[in-house]
Amino acid sequence: MPSKILLREDEIKYMALFENVTGALAKDCIIDEKANRIIYVVKAGNVGLAIGKGGYNVKLLMRMINKNVEIVEFDEQPTDFIKNALAPARINEVRITVRPDGRKIAVIAVEPKDKGVAIGKDGRTVERIRFLAKRYFEISDVVIS
Repeated sequence: MPSKILLREDEIKYMALFENVTGALAKDCIIDEKANRIIYVVKAGNVGLAIGKGGYNVKLLMRMINKNVEIVEFDEQPTDFIKNALAPARINEVRITVRPDGRKIAVIAVEPKDKGVAIGKDGRTVERIRFLAKRYFEISDVVIS
């Protein structure tokens, strides 16, 4: 896992707003202008607090920043982190293999009925997990099967 992730000034501002609104500790913030969303990675155990009762905190943040808000629970184990990032899709298995050239690949077996959820509209969910897996665990590619 990379020892340091550098945040831009706008990401730090969004993290501060997130923590003030939710009371949850944000570990990271990714601004995805193309998909008009902000992805927050929260410390383990902070997802419920971050979402709020009935999704109140997420809805409030979305109104305040006029962007979609996505929350992912961090985990030190890449397999568990990937499962968290793909929730609510039901995951049967996550295998991480190292290719002969040294690249890491994550192969995710998803319940057939949840494949659409795991991929997401226009591939946004799988795009998010590819980005996060590379950022935190140096995983080159993510394949959903």
